[in-house]
Amino acid sequence: MTGPYKASAQTRMKGYELYLKQVNDRGGICGRKVELKLKDHAYDVQKALDAYFDLEPQVLGLMELAGTPMTAAIEPDIMQTRTLTAPVAWSASLLGNPHMMVVGTTYDIDVINGLDHYKRRGVIKEGDTVGHVYVQGSYGDNALEGSRFVGQQWNMKIAEQPIGETTADLTQQIGALKAAGAKAVMLSTTPAQTAAAVGIAAAMKWEVPFMSNVVGYDSAILDSPVGPAVQKQLSVVTSVAPFSGTQPGPREVAAAFNKAYPNDKPALYVDHGYTVAMVFLAVVEKACASGDLTRDGVLKAFHDTKGLDTKGLTAPLHYSLVGRPSSTQSYITKVDKSAPGGLTTVEELFESDMVKAKGTRAK
Repeated sequence: MTGPYKASAQTRMKGYELYLKQVNDRGGICGRKVELKLKDHAYDVQKALDAYFDLEPQVLGLMELAGTPMTAAIEPDIMQTRTLTAPVAWSASLLGNPHMMVVGTTYDIDVINGLDHYKRRGVIKEGDTVGHVYVQGSYGDNALEGSRFVGQQWNMKIAEQPIGETTADLTQQIGALKAAGAKAVMLSTTPAQTAAAVGIAAAMKWEVPFMSNVVGYDSAILDSPVGPAVQKQLSVVTSVAPFSGTQPGPREVAAAFNKAYPNDKPALYVDHGYTVAMVFLAVVEKACASGDLTRDGVLKAFHDTKGLDTKGLTAPLHYSLVGRPSSTQSYITKVDKSAPGGLTTVEELFESDMVKAKGTRAK
């Protein structure tokens, strides 16, 4: 709730609360109300461990575990305690853990879908150079796998620019990509780094299109000095619908949010929180229907879940195959300050043929 991702976290929690209120208003689950217990780790691994060991004995599962370093530190104990956990991380490395509920696509799949969108729109073509600025670690490394796969398929050169999670000045990286003649740039960065990258490009008068993984975008960027450049040059690839989405699910979220928080600015992360709560509690309700609300009962219900309909908030989700992503379809959105939540849909949910090819190879 504090730290580099605090804005998205605080918005996401509103999404959790909105869906929990609906569940509790209709009587809860198995005649019990659902209570959300929150702990702030401030993006600090030790604080996260302390918070986890305090919370774990009190709860049925973890609807959120935020941050890749924190997830990596806590993951071994989750295996021991058999706690169903929804990480705020979409690295493919998490798919091998049968206790992890990754809601939507993984980073690499979003990148493949995003670059496929650019190719079909004529932004890039075979043989081009594509830049990729990425935070080193499971987030950026997994996203880069997507770019590398695309590069192999389309004979493209991927100009890689690794950075650290706290790197603030990206002048060198953006300058290098401009010099390399990149036709488009993928960003697997923090929101502040996304703003810095696009701002530097604009200052260089380099009007190349940028596309960001969803965790690298925060609508608060639009209120910063680089807001106009971000609106002009940035797209966002996401497996969760934007707040302005037209499907029944996003419309349901917008109505609930506007009623509960009429004076607050909406953002994509409201939809993300709402979606995670919907999926997590659908599994708990399934365990209730089977008469087993133990952690093992919840895990069984989780692994029996396939084709879960989120009303267009995501593609239908499948958790019956451990090691496979729950979804392989992404939305492509464009930054738009006039849209509620700051994003408008450019392409509805789709799956690149390359994702299918990558999946076939993975088998």
